[in-house]
Amino acid sequence: MNVRPLLVSALLVLSACGPHFIPGTQIADTRDTRAILEVMERFRSAIEARDAKAIEGLVSKSFRDNSGTEDPQDDLTAGNLAQVLPEMFSRLENPRVDMDIRRVDVKPDGAAVVIYYWNSSWRAPSLLDKPQRDSELEQMVLQKEDGTWRIVSGI
Repeated sequence: MNVRPLLVSALLVLSACGPHFIPGTQIADTRDTRAILEVMERFRSAIEARDAKAIEGLVSKSFRDNSGTEDPQDDLTAGNLAQVLPEMFSRLENPRVDMDIRRVDVKPDGAAVVIYYWNSSWRAPSLLDKPQRDSELEQMVLQKEDGTWRIVSGI
């Protein structure tokens, strides 16, 4: 009995059952990860368009972000985004944002953590003479609410 065809068939069956990834990434290709990546793209596009309303539409009612500081005065919440974002965007010119999504971890409780590399540039003529750049590894937390992924923190 020739065992080789049996081994080849078993390997083919096992490889067909392996995880599928979104092309060009190591992110599992699931309905949730695709929806999360869509939220990330809408967030990126909204920044470039300086569209505060679009960002407000992406966040959870429980959204809270400490802006990377311990000072509660600069915290962002779902309640103050409508005032803070338009003011901030009014000072920016030509914002450009690239995001390299490194990992999406969807938790069983309906939360997800997205690790991404952020590369941005902008001008703020009223504040600074030269164009500005920023690059860093970031984390955004999302929560599934009524079937829709919403940003809880990390903008």
